[in-house]
Amino acid sequence: MPTYQYECLECKHNFEVFQSMSDEPVKICEKCGKSVRKLFTSTGIIFKGSGFYVNDYKQKGGDSQPAPASCQGGCGGCSLAGSE
Repeated sequence: MPTYQYECLECKHNFEVFQSMSDEPVKICEKCGKSVRKLFTSTGIIFKGSGFYVNDYKQKGGDSQPAPASCQGGCGGCSLAGSE
């Protein structure tokens, strides 16, 4: 079940609620009892197992493939950066 973050519109109190996706959203601040809004935050993703990259994208035999023309080597952490 996901954790949702809410903010009170009056006292600006932030709090998190662990609830099912099918549950009704929280409407009342747990601190002052006024209206709240749901905040949208980033979510962490954990890949488990032998590895997505190793299984699907790792090039076999050490052959390097040129970067696409749209890359221009400015892809920070991209595996294609600098391979032009």
